[in-house]
Amino acid sequence: MNFEKIVDLHCHILPGIDDGSPDLEHSLQLAQEAVADGVTHILATPHHLDRNYTNHAKDVIRIADEFQAELDKREIKLTVFPSQEVHINGELLNRYDDLLGIDEDKRYMLLEFPHDGVPRYAENMIFNLKKMGTIPVIVHPERNHEIQNNLNMLYDFIKAGALAQVTATSYVGGFGSHVAEISHTLVEHNLVQIVASDAHTLKGRKFVLSEALNQIAKDFGEQKAIQFEKNAENLINGEYVVARDYTPIQKKKKFWFF
Repeated sequence: MNFEKIVDLHCHILPGIDDGSPDLEHSLQLAQEAVADGVTHILATPHHLDRNYTNHAKDVIRIADEFQAELDKREIKLTVFPSQEVHINGELLNRYDDLLGIDEDKRYMLLEFPHDGVPRYAENMIFNLKKMGTIPVIVHPERNHEIQNNLNMLYDFIKAGALAQVTATSYVGGFGSHVAEISHTLVEHNLVQIVASDAHTLKGRKFVLSEALNQIAKDFGEQKAIQFEKNAENLINGEYVVARDYTPIQKKKKFWFF
C-alpha cells in the first residue's frame, strides 16, 4: 500500500532533550529516515515527568519550532508539531497546564505507564483527565509487563474511554515474537486505534511505520490499515476518534492429560 500522507504521533526526534536524539545531527538523520519511510508529519513527543526527564511545554514548543526551521532550511519535507509523552503520576492534574496534547486543544494526550506495571490509580486518573476534557491515549501497552500478563486490563481502560497506540517496531517483530504476538492480538480485538514509530536514534528503534501498516493490511485488510492512518490524522487535528468494535480477549484453555 502507498499512503499519500503518514502521520506519526509518537517520535523522539527533537535534539538533546531526552533519550531520543543527542544532537541536531542525529535528529536530522532521523528526519531523513522518516521521510524515506513515507512519513510526512511527526508529533515530537519527548519524555515528560518520568524518572529521568522533565520537558516543560514552553521548552518543547520552542525546540520544535527551531527544529522545523532547520528542516525547512535543508529542504527536508517533514512537518513537526510539539507534544510530550506524559508519564503517569499522581500530580498530573496539578501539572495540567504544563502538559501538551496530541492536538492544540489538548482533546487527546499521550499517556505512558511504567514498563513494569500499571499504577493502581490509573483508571481514576483516566477518569479525571476525561473530566478535564482530555482523552488519554495509552502508549505501547504491548510492552507493559502487567498488561502483557492480562491483556483485558487494556480492554478495561478502553471501555473506560481511553484510546491506545501500538508501536510499529513491536508489530513487525523488532521487540521479539512475544511482543509481536501481543501486538497482533490487540489489533485483532480493536484494542489499539493507532500505530506509531516511537522512533529513537537507538539501535532497533527506527521508522518502520510503512512496514507495519502494510503488515496490518495483509493481516486484517487494507481498510484496517487505512483506518489506523486516518485515526492518526484525526487525533492530531483534534477530531473525533473513538474505539469501535473492541472485544475482550478469551484466555486459551489449558488441557490436562492424565
